[in-house]
Amino acid sequence: MTMLDGTVVNVALHTIGEDLDASLAQLQWITNGYLLSLASLILLGGSLGDRYGRRKIFVVGTMWFALASMLCGLAPDPEVLIAARVLQGVGAALLTPGSLAMIQGAFARDDRAQAIGAWVGLGGIAAAIGPFVGGLLVDYVSWRWIFLINLPIAVVTVVIAQRTVPETLDPNAPRRLDFTGALLAAAALGGLTYALIEWGGAGAPWAIGVAVVAAIAYVVDERRSTHPMLPLGIFADRTFTAANAMTLVVYAALGAVLFFLVLQLQTVGGYSALEAGIATLPLTICMLLLASKGGQLGSRIGPRIPMTVGPIVMAGGALLLMRVGADVDYWTEVLPGLTIFGLGLSLMVAPLTATVLAAAPDEHAGLASGVNNAVARAGSLLAVAALPVAVGLGGDEYADPVAFDSAFGSAVLICAVLLALGGAISWVTIRDPGV
Repeated sequence: MTMLDGTVVNVALHTIGEDLDASLAQLQWITNGYLLSLASLILLGGSLGDRYGRRKIFVVGTMWFALASMLCGLAPDPEVLIAARVLQGVGAALLTPGSLAMIQGAFARDDRAQAIGAWVGLGGIAAAIGPFVGGLLVDYVSWRWIFLINLPIAVVTVVIAQRTVPETLDPNAPRRLDFTGALLAAAALGGLTYALIEWGGAGAPWAIGVAVVAAIAYVVDERRSTHPMLPLGIFADRTFTAANAMTLVVYAALGAVLFFLVLQLQTVGGYSALEAGIATLPLTICMLLLASKGGQLGSRIGPRIPMTVGPIVMAGGALLLMRVGADVDYWTEVLPGLTIFGLGLSLMVAPLTATVLAAAPDEHAGLASGVNNAVARAGSLLAVAALPVAVGLGGDEYADPVAFDSAFGSAVLICAVLLALGGAISWVTIRDPGV
């Protein structure tokens, strides 16, 4: 549900904008409101799971997510939809770290890489299939059903979790939780996001000021707190820090490519929502067939090569997508780029996740997965906020084929550079076990 809702909205944004008379900034907030609360609170969600039980918090988060999804589906205007998306992100922050931590606690160390590969693969499939599901619902039912479909999924999830998943927790987790740190993280990310989206407006300088002050206060709070949300000592491990730095830039590019490509296909290429969704199926197929294989490869040869080559292959796929324009030919301009992009993603994603978790002690599984998820969401959040401004888009220009087409190539080129940077970070900083 959480991975699906991270991407399913992209294909519906054009229709939502027309139906609710939303501006480009409001469309950005519909995407970023979800990512903001998810990235800000996911560490707290991991800590709650470690303290009170990962299955318990997972179930609470699933029910919260379902109720917020219902509010999204009933939203009468952009403002209510943005608020509901923020609430949806809170639910995602509760259930996401618990899902991975439950796997970490249930499998022996030697079996985790393949199990994590399956987890990553299914999550990647959900993220990749989001545009397809969204297009189907938008064209044949209503955009509101991209949210309402979560309700029956949530019911099944809760039943399965209660019946089959063993409860795990960290017996050494702190008794108190760092709510101050969570609020400061949200203020820092929220201020920066607002400044990027509203760049040039009167409130942007104030938002930057809030972000800087909140970020400094966050670091001070984490250093002084006896129960920090994010013990900064976890970053003393070079591999953990490097893998998260690589995650930031790669997922920034991934989020932005999906955001821009689906709008480009509809606004410039004339695709329907369903056609735009089907166009992204190569990503789904690659993740379905190859993500777990990527985990096995990383276990056999070490993570450095997959984490280096994967983003560089993705960069090559992104460069091929720059050819997508008004007279788009799917077989020569969309399919090759997305297939290569998907191959690189499948190669990279499982070794990256396994590396992050292996670099942290077992008792901090929830925290480690929370940090990596927060970094990934923050990367997508900041990219979707910053890139439209960086390439000159604003107002209602997302619906103007000429304006959007001229901005698309620049945005994808920036994404390719970020992906190549991610590969370079891995090559320089990641070391294989025993090296």
